[in-house]
Amino acid sequence: MQPQVYHSPVYHRQVIQAWEQRWFQQNNSAYGLMQQVAWFISQRLIVLFKDKNIQKIAVCCGQGNNAGDGYLISKYLKQAGLNVDIYAAEKGQSAQLKKAQKEALDCGVEIYPHFDFKIQYDAYIDALFGIGLNRALDEQWQTIIQAINHQQGLKIAVDISSGLNANTGRAMPVCIQADYTYTILGLKAGLFTGQAKEFVGMLELISAIPPDDTLRPMAYLSHTSVSLPKRKAYGHKGSYGHVLVIGGHATMGGAVIMAAEAAFASGAGKVTVICDAKHHTAILARAPNIMLADINAMTEDERVSILQHIDAVCFGMGLGRDAWAKSQYEQWFNLLQNTDVDVILDADALWFLAEQPNKVHPKTYLTPHPGEAAKLLGISTAEIENDRIAAIHQLQERYAGQWVLKGSGSLTLENELYICTAGNAGMGTGGMGDVLAGMIASLKAQFHEDIQLNEIVMLHALAGDELAHTGERGLQAQDMKHAIYKIVNQ
Repeated sequence: MQPQVYHSPVYHRQVIQAWEQRWFQQNNSAYGLMQQVAWFISQRLIVLFKDKNIQKIAVCCGQGNNAGDGYLISKYLKQAGLNVDIYAAEKGQSAQLKKAQKEALDCGVEIYPHFDFKIQYDAYIDALFGIGLNRALDEQWQTIIQAINHQQGLKIAVDISSGLNANTGRAMPVCIQADYTYTILGLKAGLFTGQAKEFVGMLELISAIPPDDTLRPMAYLSHTSVSLPKRKAYGHKGSYGHVLVIGGHATMGGAVIMAAEAAFASGAGKVTVICDAKHHTAILARAPNIMLADINAMTEDERVSILQHIDAVCFGMGLGRDAWAKSQYEQWFNLLQNTDVDVILDADALWFLAEQPNKVHPKTYLTPHPGEAAKLLGISTAEIENDRIAAIHQLQERYAGQWVLKGSGSLTLENELYICTAGNAGMGTGGMGDVLAGMIASLKAQFHEDIQLNEIVMLHALAGDELAHTGERGLQAQDMKHAIYKIVNQ
């Protein structure tokens, strides 16, 4: 692998707020920071608005410090010759907020109560709520946010889109749909996972104060550039890992095919599929380089023997959940947990693990989607999605192992928590998880601890983006092998 590349840290909102307070305790001015932030954002907006020929701007201000940023941004935009109006909430006017409001008024900015827009504006700046929002918005605020969203102009969020939870990325329950977000001090987890992609738009960090020794991130963004080592000229198929794919109920053969093809496309030297013999002809017709074994004909000794000759195994794709599948799970699970190979548990293997909870060995990689995670934790899918970061930590605490929580802003938890920023909505289709399982098995078989789980998830997401270049609607997981081949060779 290439030398470790810096990964952007991501913070909990309370950590950001505490960092800010430590800055003020060093006799730095709170109002001065507000001015500095507003200046930085306004200078970026002046360039953006000139590029997009925007002249008429509405700044929507709430009741807290985020509103103060909005008032001062209005002042600086007005001084730059732009036509700026403010629409403001009337309550909660602190001394600091009144001072910012006065500065805007003194520059000739008109301030209107409430949010009944007088004209059609070219851009709407959201300074309603900052990162402190941690409750569901009442009906009045929901109506205001929906009214802003219905306007035709460009939407710009100051710090974070109002209505978006800064820690979880959930709308509460509505949110400004920003085209641009200028987030302040540090990156927040809620900008990257859950529903965030729908509401954040183009994101830029405004680093207004230096980090201190107390600051601790809750996660890191996975780097979007993952380079695999160049192959040695003298390598052979035995040099690049042997992947075993186990699953394939008599009624479900596609999943093991896609996992196996993804393993080959990711660079594995050899791939063996153990599944119902009913699927062997189809597999060989599609990919004659795949080796096969009949899952129903294998003895205990044969299962033990084959595990001595492979480097990684993915288990559970298309296994099913009936009595036959349960028997296969019980036959394979203990064997896999007593080997030293990398083991990927996916799909129906996760369902049976939830039914028969066990701690797994450290080289086990588990890849649930939110529904499977809910089954594993005995809660609802909605509860998983309400706080994906809490959920992945609970999964590791309960079962051990290394985890991927799939979805928008996929999370990986090894020694650290990482958030994947690539991927697209077109990847929400059957078989994408099977492809990921095959990729993890393949790249772990080749590189073991020299490649991180978050890097593999990023490669999978980048392959999905490559496949979506001509459109997201109608993507098929069976086509991922071509995109994977391209991405792993960049």
